[in-house]
Amino acid sequence: MSTLNFLKVQSVPIILIVVVVLISCLHLPAYAQLKEPEVKSSDNASYPLKEGLSNSIGGSAFVNNFGFGIGGNYSHALGPFTQFTFFAGVTGIRDASEISIQNFFTGRRVVPNKFNRALGFPFLFGIKKRLFPNQIADNFRFFVAASGGPSLAFVYPYLDDNDGNGFRSTQLVEVAPGVNRRFFTEEINDFFSGLGDGSTEWGATGEIKVGVDLGSNFKRQSTLEIGYFFYYFDQGIQILEPRRPVSNTQGEIIDIVESFDAQKFFGTPQIKFTYSGWW
Repeated sequence: MSTLNFLKVQSVPIILIVVVVLISCLHLPAYAQLKEPEVKSSDNASYPLKEGLSNSIGGSAFVNNFGFGIGGNYSHALGPFTQFTFFAGVTGIRDASEISIQNFFTGRRVVPNKFNRALGFPFLFGIKKRLFPNQIADNFRFFVAASGGPSLAFVYPYLDDNDGNGFRSTQLVEVAPGVNRRFFTEEINDFFSGLGDGSTEWGATGEIKVGVDLGSNFKRQSTLEIGYFFYYFDQGIQILEPRRPVSNTQGEIIDIVESFDAQKFFGTPQIKFTYSGWW
């Protein structure tokens, strides 16, 4: 058999194999063309009322730009995925421009120009609404909430302002011939000093937030929230010094001028953790 005839004979099976493979490929399912199936909703979501539970009580710890706070919570189920909420707690209140400086030698923290400390006691009434109950598992219950109500502020002196001039007084002392230094003549109160000289003021408070209730056991429920919290006091709170001295080049006080105004609005982002239980 000639070489040419041999190639012709051998090429026939090769062509047949190629044709068979192509036909097979055409009949294979085109997986790349398939779309992801739609998420199926469930109409069997769990909620407190479904398990015969209608009231919840718990405690919270939270942190914000004012510092650390604690409080208590009460909730009442209004429907399958809606709750009435009440919160009462205590937080610090700070001016937005405060800067804390720590003394390297004594470890004591001092806030320049600070005049008063303030503690806030918010009383918040609100509504909490669970979202996507049929799309998200019951052990990760996503919600939004908003609340508002009255607040009480307790304001007491940070600075022991004996002379009542509205700032921390100093005295110019000659420490060497021709060298003068200015020393403070009024002390800073510690956290508990000055409580007897405090006063109260009523205002308003509010909060908006998102969060998740974790776990499928309603009788032991953990909650993580992220939101925005604020106070408003119509009369304002004097956190920083209302006046400041003006000195000449020799360090002598030649005038006293207005410094920081009383602040009405105090707002901050906030992270809160709550542990509660239903009955």
